[in-house]
Amino acid sequence: MSYPTSPPARRRPKLAIALKPVLRVLTITRVMLSVYYAYMVEYRAELLFWVLSGTFPLIFMGIWAQAAQSGQFAFDSVTVVRYFLSVFLVRQFTVVWVVWEFEREVVEGKLSPYLLQPVDPVWRHFFSHVSERFARLPFIVLLVALFFALYPQAFWVPSWGDAVLSAIAISLAFCLRFLMQYTFALLSFWTERATAVEQFWYLIYTFLSGMIAPITVFPETMQAIVLWTPFPYLIYFPATLLIGEPTDIVKGILAIAGWSLIFLALNRWLWRQGLKQYSGMGA
Repeated sequence: MSYPTSPPARRRPKLAIALKPVLRVLTITRVMLSVYYAYMVEYRAELLFWVLSGTFPLIFMGIWAQAAQSGQFAFDSVTVVRYFLSVFLVRQFTVVWVVWEFEREVVEGKLSPYLLQPVDPVWRHFFSHVSERFARLPFIVLLVALFFALYPQAFWVPSWGDAVLSAIAISLAFCLRFLMQYTFALLSFWTERATAVEQFWYLIYTFLSGMIAPITVFPETMQAIVLWTPFPYLIYFPATLLIGEPTDIVKGILAIAGWSLIFLALNRWLWRQGLKQYSGMGA
């Protein structure tokens, strides 16, 4: 005598099959994060120098804080100090170097074995960057504590809303910055100097992202033009969210999403064309 299978028993195999790709992605993510984190913490001294190299915006802090005391500035002196500390934090979590790694892999022919693996090579670079954020976090905390010890008048604690929104904005800014640089890295299939393109782009990024001066100090016409570029949304947008200054959140998120789609489309086209060009022994 046969008994009918219960509905849960019939659904269980289908559910397991449906969840299998998700579980595979989670497993790959966990393994890559743990492996690259272990790799990154082996170079603590080098990480410290990387963190210190990101203090460049703090040099301009004193200059703009002095200018703010004249009263002819969008921010007061305390807000200026907080802004440049926020810029420092945003830069620490959005720094990217994938173009140098990818260029070396293509030129030296080291990309070939990665192409044989079932995972797109981009994820190796992406998770190495994410793992490095966790590895440098203790150094960032120490520098921020030192900063507030030197500038106690600038101490503040962001509200939960500002903290969450700025964390989302920083994450999106990192993804866009990574996608932009990885797109330039794909030029390594045709040239051995893809890093030169990134260095030229970085020069524009330095001046238009809010790294050396808030966008509000630009003339209004210049501000209107700059806000149509991706640069302000990489630093200025998340930094102003972190210090609680009024900003157009919806416009910022949509701008990041729009530029991400543009660079993603260009990235995938360059990847397909580049693989046809790649010989396994360099570009």
